[in-house]
Amino acid sequence: MRHAAHKAHKGSSVLALTQSLFASNHGSHTAQAVYAVQSASGNAQALGLDEKVAEKINEIAPVTRRSMREAARAAQRRNTVLTSASLAALVGTAATSMAFMKQDDTTTMFPVADDASTTQTLNIARVESAAASRSDEREALDSAVAVTDTDHGTWEMGDTNQVSDAAKLTTAKANNPKVASKLDHDADILPAGFNANHPTGDTGNAYPWGQCTWWAYTRRAQLGLNTGSYFGDARSWGASAQSLGYWVDNTPRETGDVLVFAPGQEGASGYYGHVAIVEAVNSDGSIRISESNVQGLGVISDREFTAEQAAQFTYVHY
Repeated sequence: MRHAAHKAHKGSSVLALTQSLFASNHGSHTAQAVYAVQSASGNAQALGLDEKVAEKINEIAPVTRRSMREAARAAQRRNTVLTSASLAALVGTAATSMAFMKQDDTTTMFPVADDASTTQTLNIARVESAAASRSDEREALDSAVAVTDTDHGTWEMGDTNQVSDAAKLTTAKANNPKVASKLDHDADILPAGFNANHPTGDTGNAYPWGQCTWWAYTRRAQLGLNTGSYFGDARSWGASAQSLGYWVDNTPRETGDVLVFAPGQEGASGYYGHVAIVEAVNSDGSIRISESNVQGLGVISDREFTAEQAAQFTYVHY
């Protein structure tokens, strides 16, 4: 004879639901898992639980294996971060302590981790009260040298400090060494603003062989002096040279000066003029010159002029 089931008490369904949530279960499709999912989705009212209570239950008691694994991984990550931070703080504290560690004679730097034999040691030498020297064998300055008032020099000028030749203190700067030596000699008489490195116009001897212009260029080259390659006819050499910056005047000064004859002057051509090279300037002001094409094409000859005659010519210096 079957007996009828006892009548369920009112509210028993709610109690059964609560018990099922905390009962042991397996798998992700149990009633508890379904209820938890519904609770997380905002269906706590349908389950008869307060919404905040359902969220808290889902947070502290994951109901699926996947959620359990994720919660475990999160906890492990938090532990790892905390451990790393603690280790870094510990290493920093140890390093600071070692850096400020003071010893009597030496300070040992941090050893290499894989080989303690490579530890580097910085020796700090102590400076004693005696004067320092560059080697251990030398005596202190106060005992090796007796310093007196007579050992101190002064900046006062005396007979032995006088400059015998002020001109030797400086050397004129010029690209051409021959010109540089002449500049020192002529420093007091150079034209104002003279540029020793002016354009020379010298690209080689472009004058017809045997002519007076050809010889003037050739002789100057032998003496290490530049000459314009295209000064033109002999009569125009003074003006051409001056336009490039050469020093030009009416005074013979040194061997190598170009003497320019005006057309017809002292037997020069009435149209082309003439040029020659000063070979010597005598003490009385007279000069001796060398020239070409006076006695024949390509024939080199010389002449002399008095000081009065020499003052009538134009001269190209450098």
